Amino acid sequence: MGNKNKTISFRVNEDAFETLREIAEERDISLSAVFRDYVETLVAHDGQVQVVPEHEINGSTASDAESFPPKVEVPKSFVREHERLELEAEHLREQLDEYKRYVTKLSQQLDEDDNEDVIQLEDLDNEEEDEPSFRLG
Repeated sequence: MGNKNKTISFRVNEDAFETLREIAEERDISLSAVFRDYVETLVAHDGQVQVVPEHEINGSTASDAESFPPKVEVPKSFVREHERLELEAEHLREQLDEYKRYVTKLSQQLDEDDNEDVIQLEDLDNEEEDEPSFRLG
């Protein structure tokens, strides 16, 4: 049918929650986006992710820490529009699935009727040749 999103729920202590909220505010994203980013990174690297403080990455200096990870400013309106489009795409996928089910149901009904009440247009054309034609207007 489609790739449906699943919900993951877990508990953290209050200090960890506050730290996560600060990270989200610092990055100007929602708290759930922080978790989504982490989960996507974890899945992309087959569970091989290690959290390391920025100053310990390859013995970097303060200037190196500013360049990694790269940061890009994205307007909040862009993020909101992206989320809106994702929701709209999901809605359209659901509608498409519903229409496919409806077409399948109609096809099954047509097969069940076994062409009892079906009139072929070609048969109508052949009948009209024998009768005189009339034109209005």
